[in-house]
Amino acid sequence: MPPFLHIALVFVGGGLGSCLRYGVNLALVARFGPHYPWGTFAVNVIGSAVMGIFAAWILARWTPEAGGTEMRLFLMTGILGGFTTFSAFSLDAWILWERGAQGAALAYVASSILVSFAALAAGLIGTRALLST
Repeated sequence: MPPFLHIALVFVGGGLGSCLRYGVNLALVARFGPHYPWGTFAVNVIGSAVMGIFAAWILARWTPEAGGTEMRLFLMTGILGGFTTFSAFSLDAWILWERGAQGAALAYVASSILVSFAALAAGLIGTRALLST
């Protein structure tokens, strides 16, 4: 399959996943209110569970010759990538753990959370400082 078709699969899947994430967020804000990020929590948990299902299913049932690459790009990179990148993060951490690199897996989880939180804070604080001058 030509590379531009792979990009199209990711593009369409990502759009669908983003719309699904938005729908979950709307539904949970309507149900529980805006005071806690239940929508983000839900898509992270749901996306991680579905990533595990897709990873096992595609690896067991779909060879690259039988469309496995396209299924992975559309479902995992596209839909789940648009729904939540936390699912990819969870899969990466689990693969490290499963390969026997528990220390690396724990370091990856801890550093991803801490460094991402620090980067977000730096971006917010820095931009607010620039905007207030």
